[in-house]
Amino acid sequence: MITGGEPLHHDLKPLTTALKHATHSPIHLETSGVDPLSGCLDWITLSPKPHHPPRRDVLLRCDELKVIVHTATDLQFAEAMTANISERTVLLLQPGWNSNSGQALVVDYVKHHPQWRLSLQTHKWLGVR
Repeated sequence: MITGGEPLHHDLKPLTTALKHATHSPIHLETSGVDPLSGCLDWITLSPKPHHPPRRDVLLRCDELKVIVHTATDLQFAEAMTANISERTVLLLQPGWNSNSGQALVVDYVKHHPQWRLSLQTHKWLGVR
């Protein structure tokens, strides 16, 4: 998995080509989608930010759409993002870390909107880095 900061600020083609030749494993990218896609990618998780929405081409290509939720406005943003995605895209809502309001909003929302799934940062709940 390629993540951390914003990977697409860099040309990922040399890295992903080398990884494909060395490992023959699927390459998973997690991005906010603000830069053009690059590299040989097998799975794309798009985690868009309301203050800097993603490029439309990244929305159309993503395999997962994961939106972090702190407030009801984040849920509105999540729904707005679905207007430009593929019907095969997995929809994930993740409460912001240490956000009790986000947690309550997400749990209630996924109960009433079955097209969305709950996503958790399990390693943080377990205290594992």
